[in-house]
Amino acid sequence: MTPDSPMPSTDRPLLVALGDRSYLIHIADGPVSGPPSHAAFWSALFAECGTVGDLAVVTNDTLAPRYGEALCRLFTKLGYRVVPIVVPDGERFKNAEMLDTIHDAMLEARLDRTATVVALGGGVVGDVAGFAAATYQRGVRFIQVPTTLLAQVDSSVGGKTGINHPLGKNMIGAFHQPRGVVVDLSTLDTLPAREYAAGLAEVIKYGASLDATFFTWLEDAMPRLLMRDRGALTHAIRRSCELKAEIVGSDERESGRRALLNFGHTFGHAIEGASGYGSWLHGEAVAVGMVMAAALSAKLGLVEQSVCRRLVALLATAGLPVEPPRLSVEEWRRWMSTDKKAERGRLRFVLIDGLGSSRVSQVDDADLDAVLSARPESSLVDQAVVV
Repeated sequence: MTPDSPMPSTDRPLLVALGDRSYLIHIADGPVSGPPSHAAFWSALFAECGTVGDLAVVTNDTLAPRYGEALCRLFTKLGYRVVPIVVPDGERFKNAEMLDTIHDAMLEARLDRTATVVALGGGVVGDVAGFAAATYQRGVRFIQVPTTLLAQVDSSVGGKTGINHPLGKNMIGAFHQPRGVVVDLSTLDTLPAREYAAGLAEVIKYGASLDATFFTWLEDAMPRLLMRDRGALTHAIRRSCELKAEIVGSDERESGRRALLNFGHTFGHAIEGASGYGSWLHGEAVAVGMVMAAALSAKLGLVEQSVCRRLVALLATAGLPVEPPRLSVEEWRRWMSTDKKAERGRLRFVLIDGLGSSRVSQVDDADLDAVLSARPESSLVDQAVVV
C-alpha cells in the first residue's frame, strides 16, 4: 500500500522511507478504542504489513481490559489465531524478565516465523515487544500500536527496541523496524495528565532542536494541545513523526544525524537511572534534560539566553518540570558514562546553536560541571552562563 492508498484515517499516511523495509504511519481516530466498527481498517492494515501467520498481541495489564481484549476478539474474527500476552505496566518492568515473559508465551504457543507481534501500549511495551520480535527465531514481523503521546511521536517510529539494565537505560536491544504504525488519537482521551505532558516533552524536543517554525507553532498552540484538541494533536503528531522519519530515513542506525533526536536525553537518562526507573517519567526527565542541554549550549556561547528561556517557558506551560534533581557531579557523571553517544570514553551532547538547529559535540569538563553543579533554587540557564 502506498501513501496515497485509501485508509480510514484522519490524515494522509506518512511514509518512513527505508527501501524494502519502508512502512507507513497511520494517524486515525478510533481503530483501537472502537474495534468492532473498524474491521476494514485492520484487515487493510494487516494486508499492507504482510501479516499471514498468527498474531502475538503484547499489551500491559492496564490496557488489556481497556483495549486489548476487544482487539483480540476482532483479530480472531478476521481469521487470525491470536495469542494475548499481558505484561506489567511501568518503566521498572522494562527488563530481561519482561522479555522472557514474552518469549515464553510465544514459544508455548509454538509461534513460527510467519507470526506477527502487535505491540499495543506505550514506550515500554513497544520497546520490549519489538525486541522480542527482533530476537524470536532471529526476527519476525511486528506492528506498533502506540497508546501514549510519547510513544506515538517517538518510540514507535524508527525501529529502536530494547530493555533497560540496572547499569544503564536502553543498553541492550536491537534495530528492528516495524511493518506499520497505527496512531489512534482516541487513546489519548483517557491518558493521565502527567503521562500526556510527558509526551508533549518529546513534541517540544522536535521543535527546539530541529524546526523553529514548529516550535513557534507549539508556543501558540499549547493551550489547544493541553485541551487535547484533535486538530492541534493531529498536526503536532504528524509534524513530529515527519521530522523523525526524515532523519531515520537518512541515518537508520544512528551513525550520524540520528543522534540529534536525543536532545536532552543524556541528562534525562541519567535522571531516570539515578531515580531507579520509575519515579520520573521519561518525558519529564527529557524535559529537564533539555533545559540542562540548553544551559550548556548557552554556557558555550552557542545560543542566546532568550532562546533558552523560551524553551523553559514552553515546557513549564506544558506542565513539565524544568529543575533538575539534587545529584552530585559525581552521580551525574556516573550515570551519563553509559550514554550511547559516548566515544572512546568521552561524553558527547546534543546542543542547540539556535532555535530549531542542533549539533552533537564534546564539551570541556569545566563547562559541563558548571551546569551539573548549578543551584536549583535559581535559574539554571542564567547560572550556567555566568559561572
